[in-house]
Amino acid sequence: MVKKLVVNKLYTDDHIKSLEGNWIDESYIKQPIIKKDTDVYYLNNDNEETLLLKFRKNVITDDELQIGWDAYKNLSKPSRGRGASAGPIDKSGQYWSKRVIVNDNKWMTSYLSPVGLILKEEYDELPLAELTKKCSEYNIATEELSRHDIIISIIKKEGGVSKMRVNNQVASSAIGYFDEDKKMSKTPCRLTYFSKHNFTDYKKGFPFIEKIDKLYKQLVPDAHQRQHERASQKPHLKISDTSFSTVTINRNFRTALHRDANDFRGGFGNLTVIERGKYQGGYTVFPQFGIGVDLRNNDFVVMDVHQWHSNTPITESEEDKEFNKSLPKVYKDNPAVGTVGIYELYTRLSFVCYLREKILNCPDAIDPEYLYGIEDNEKTKIKKTK
Repeated sequence: MVKKLVVNKLYTDDHIKSLEGNWIDESYIKQPIIKKDTDVYYLNNDNEETLLLKFRKNVITDDELQIGWDAYKNLSKPSRGRGASAGPIDKSGQYWSKRVIVNDNKWMTSYLSPVGLILKEEYDELPLAELTKKCSEYNIATEELSRHDIIISIIKKEGGVSKMRVNNQVASSAIGYFDEDKKMSKTPCRLTYFSKHNFTDYKKGFPFIEKIDKLYKQLVPDAHQRQHERASQKPHLKISDTSFSTVTINRNFRTALHRDANDFRGGFGNLTVIERGKYQGGYTVFPQFGIGVDLRNNDFVVMDVHQWHSNTPITESEEDKEFNKSLPKVYKDNPAVGTVGIYELYTRLSFVCYLREKILNCPDAIDPEYLYGIEDNEKTKIKKTK
C-alpha cells in the first residue's frame, strides 16, 4: 500500500535560498524518514497539492543493478564543476590545502596557477615599498589591502591566477548528451566526454537506464509523456528510447543544498543508487518541506529536482567499517589527489536521470564526430578513406 503525505513549506523561499551551497543535516528532517512506498505532495502558494516525489522500495532487480554496475562503476570521475552541490570550499581538505586559494566565495574559488606560485615566491621577498610601486603601475588601490592581498592583486594582473572559478573536487560525471557550451569549452551539442571515450560500456548500460525510464512512466505518466515528447524532438540527443538526454553519476558524493537548474522544467529527475558495502545516512533531503528519503539498493525515487535538495552525511559505524574491510578492491584511486569520498571502502553510486532544458535548442544536423564513440568515429574515418 502506498502512503500519501501532504506537507507545507517550513521555510520561506528566501530563507531556503539563503542556505544554497550549505551542508544540510538530519535536523531538517521533520517527518519520519521515508523507507516505504510513499507519495509526497506539498501545498503550493495557491494551496494546491503539488507532487514533490514518489518513492518505491525494491522495484529494481539485482540483475538490473548488476548491469548498471558493470557498465558505469568506473564512469564517475573527479570534477571541480558541480557548483553549489559541492558545498563550501574546504580550505583544510586534502585538495585545497595544497593550493593557494584566491577570492573564494562560498562554493567557488580561484587559485594560483604554477606561474602564480613562482611569482608569489618572488614577491614575498620584496619590500612593501616595491610592491606598492608595482601596484601603482597596475592602478591597484592599496589603501585597504593587506600585504598578502597586494601580492595576490599583482599576480592576478600578471596572469598568475586561474581563469576559472571552481568548486570542491568530487567524483561526479555525466553520460549521455550535453547541449551547447558557449562560455567555457565553446563546444557544440554533443555526446559527453565519458560516453564518447567509454562508448561500449555506455551502451551496455542502456537496459538499466531504460528500467528507470519505465518506472518514471508508471509513476508520473503525464510528466513522462511531456518529457518523452520533448526528448523525441531531438532523437539523436536522447539515451536509447528514454525520456532522458543525460545521466549524472555520483560516487560517494554528499551534495550540499542546490537545485538542478538545467533540467527540463516540465519534467522530473529520476534517481536510484547502486551500493557496495555498508554505510549510514546519505538521505536525500528536501529541507523546505522537512522530508528525508532513504534511497538504497533496488529503490527508486522520481522527484522535483527544481526544489531545494541535498544529502545528509554519509557515515560508517564500527561494524560497517569492519565489514567494509572485507570488500574486494574495485578502484585504484590515489587518495592524495584529494577527491572527496574516493578513499572510502564502501561505494555509493547515485544515478540522476534527466532531460536537459536547452537540448531542444540543438540543431537537427550535428557532425557525427560529436555524437558517436571514439571507436565508431574511427570506423567512419576508415570507410571514408576507402
